[in-house]
Amino acid sequence: MHHLDLQVIEFALRWANAGEPVWLCTVLATFGSSPREPGSLLVARAKGEHVGSLSGGCVEEDFLARLQEGAFDKPVTLVRYGDGGIDHPRVTLPCGGSLEVLVERLQPSPPTLIHLEVLQAALLGQRALIRQVNLKDGRISFAEGDAQGPQVERNTDSVRIRIGPALRLIIAGISPVSAACAEFARTLGFEVIVCDPRDEARATFNVPGVEVQAVLPSLFIASGASHAATAVVALTHDPRIDDLAMIEAVRTPAFYIGVMGSQRTSEQRAERLQRSGGLNDEEIARIRMPIGLALGSKTPAEIALAVMADILRVQRGRARDAL
Repeated sequence: MHHLDLQVIEFALRWANAGEPVWLCTVLATFGSSPREPGSLLVARAKGEHVGSLSGGCVEEDFLARLQEGAFDKPVTLVRYGDGGIDHPRVTLPCGGSLEVLVERLQPSPPTLIHLEVLQAALLGQRALIRQVNLKDGRISFAEGDAQGPQVERNTDSVRIRIGPALRLIIAGISPVSAACAEFARTLGFEVIVCDPRDEARATFNVPGVEVQAVLPSLFIASGASHAATAVVALTHDPRIDDLAMIEAVRTPAFYIGVMGSQRTSEQRAERLQRSGGLNDEEIARIRMPIGLALGSKTPAEIALAVMADILRVQRGRARDAL
């Protein structure tokens, strides 16, 4: 998935390699309703060209205008937009919220190129990094990160921004719930891969933008396709597909593993996975079964909504009792 963050960094690298300074902008926080979430990126060069977005367009317009007027000449600048705009009262977000933006002026130097190459590698790779920016002098450092938790953390002197590969959803087996789940996930920005070896099942599946693999999900998962930003869900009610997928999924760093079924079915599956699959208590505990939030879902779309809502809850580091 060539997601937007990767495009931002690739253009930043292209311009910096051409000897141009670039301005890398990151949404640090949102207040009330706002179009983009913390961690969203935009890069611009002095001519006004930009890639990425911070809002629905009004913030970008003001930022680019000020950039061409010579603003943002410091290594790091904090700007707040919307809701009466502490910094820019003339800019009002259409949703009535506000957002805070970190603007970094990066010179086309070897350290900048290394910095951008590290970001590119993290976005293309299978591990998350924490990018720490000193708010006083713009110094940057990296640390190992997790796939879950807040996208942005801030204290008085610095900000920590989580960078990693695009969220991936591996769907084990095709069913009506699988199709609805794939549609929701694509809308939410996930890279979606559906695995099913059955020709007849694949013939009925048609969700644009979703990769379909004609292979047993367990084999695909075992091939190394699941990284720390991956969710694995089994949605067929067929233990020949679902159970094998779970056995392989718990051997990966996937942040979410779940399988569809009633409470009774889930208890029977847990016993089966221990007896026949050789899984221990810790591995069984990683599997969310029954899958999803308890919304009283009945239809495929409702079940898919409950599944995706639970995946997002875990990815954002939110406890169930905090909802």
